[in-house]
This record gives sequence, C-alpha cells and structure tokens, in this order.
Amino acid sequence: MNVRRLIPAAALTGAVALTATALTACSGAGAAGADKGDRLAVTASFYPLQFLAERIGGDHVSVATLTKPGVEPHDLDITPRQTGQLGDSDVVLYLKGLQPAVDKAIAQSGVKHVVDATTLTRLETHGTSGEEDHDHAAEDHDHDHGEAGEDPHVWLDPVKYAEIARGFGAALEKTDPGHAADYKKNTDALVAGLAALDTEFKDGLKNTASRTFITTHAAFGYLAERYGLDQEGISGVDPEAEPSPARMKELQAVAQKDKVTTVFFEALASDKTAKTLARDTGLRTDVLDPLEGITGRSQGSDYFEVMRSNLKNLQKALGTK
Repeated sequence: MNVRRLIPAAALTGAVALTATALTACSGAGAAGADKGDRLAVTASFYPLQFLAERIGGDHVSVATLTKPGVEPHDLDITPRQTGQLGDSDVVLYLKGLQPAVDKAIAQSGVKHVVDATTLTRLETHGTSGEEDHDHAAEDHDHDHGEAGEDPHVWLDPVKYAEIARGFGAALEKTDPGHAADYKKNTDALVAGLAALDTEFKDGLKNTASRTFITTHAAFGYLAERYGLDQEGISGVDPEAEPSPARMKELQAVAQKDKVTTVFFEALASDKTAKTLARDTGLRTDVLDPLEGITGRSQGSDYFEVMRSNLKNLQKALGTK
C-alpha cells in the first residue's frame, strides 16, 4: 500500500509566498516587455508543465520546453544552448527532483524568475514492494526523485495538477499584472477542466472487479491513491531499472491473487519487461501513459486526451462493472 510523507503546511505556504515575492521583485523586464505587447518568454522543463504554461499564459506567453517530444525526461541532458535559453527566459517552470540535469542548469544559468512546481503542492512518498529494486538501481542511474525519495509524478493526479496550475497562475499574475485578469480566467478554466477529469476518474473507477494494476514505470502512485487503487511497479519509479527475478516471481503471484489481467507499459520506455511478465503469466499488455511527453505514438494529442485514454485502459484492465 502507499506510504506518504507530507511537506508541512507551513513550509508549503512559505515556499509559495517566497516564489510569488521573488517573481514580483524580479519582474521588471518581463512585465515591461508585456506592457509593450511582447509575450513573456516561459521555459518549461517538460511536457506537463509546458501544457500548463500554454493553457494559463494563452496569447501573452511564448512557451519553450527543454525536453523534446520522444525524449525520456528522466534521462535528459542539458546543452549549453539550453542553459543560455534558461538565462534569457522571463519565467522558468520546472519540477525539482525529476530531472537532475535541469536542476543543475537552472542553478548555473542565474535565472531569477523561477517557479518550482514542488512548492505548489504536497509531495508524497509512495511505496511499492519493488522499491528496494528501484533504490539499488538508482545508485547506478543517477536518478534523484525528489527529497528523501518523494514521488515527483504529481501531474498524474488531476487534483494536485490543479494545485500547481493555481500556483503558477498566481505567479504569472504577479509577474505580468497588466494581463492578470486573463491569467486568472485561463487558470480557472483549466482548474475546472481538471475537476471534471477528476470526477470522470472517480466515477469510472468506482466499481471494478480488481483494484490492482501492474505497470513497468511506477509513476502512478498519486493516481492510485486518489482513486483507491493498488499500483504494483515492475521496476519502481525509475523506468529504466531492471527488475530482479524475485520481483518478477512476486508479481506473478500478485497477478494471480488479485485477478490482474493486464501488464501496462509506456510509449517512451522499453516494453521488454512488460511483455516478459505478460508472457510468463498469460496476461495482456496495454499502454498506461505517464504523460512525460507527447509523440505520434501517444493515445491523444494533449494532457486531457491521454488521461482519458489512460482511464479507458484502466477500466478495461480492472474490469469496470
């Protein structure tokens, strides 16, 4: 079952306040540019934050992303040119701990307008029985997933994603007060859409034959906790970690005990382990997309479409009644 460690509320509130204050104090160039009709230059670290910035910023921002479509965000390397792009940005939106290379580049770039999404919601630690495998693999892969093993995949929970949207929207309002009304309107629309998506997941997963799903990339801890499901990750949070033979045997037992029908894999990582487990257990395979990027192989063209595809795939696998 999931284990959570919450960031204290006081610390969260202070972090948000500091972010807003920093953006206000450093917003001179960006705000002046916006008043002249120029769009704010926003750099987002990867797709979920790019999507959020585009929806909230609308016509008043120009959004670039550091992670190109098809690139696994965990493995991103930052070029000197991208570091320079960060320094030229009016606002940088990133998620600390997900991409170590981005964290280092931001520190080196000297950029002052920074919004860290981890300060806008509470991060939790999600346990899985494959966590020991992940911890061992992390030593070799240099993947740092937040402070003290916190799960960074908050965007897969529509409620937490909405909290990040509100925080970033408020930051843009302070950075560019001339367009604050538009940012607030866009934020409210995005949050309403996420609330509707949350309802769809609640209703769609309310009655199922099984509550357990197996996935190669244990990125769905927040989603599982939100909707009362059990996530069993083959390789833990790191999508590239190799599972041990003992873990594969354990998952075979879990599949039989919990009436699991499907092993999920993702488009941006190898499906080798999913197919191996499925073959050994007689299960199907299907896609559960962690939405770290949109490509031609994605089951949808944006966040909402892919999340609804994930819902349909979960309903099919879990046996919706």
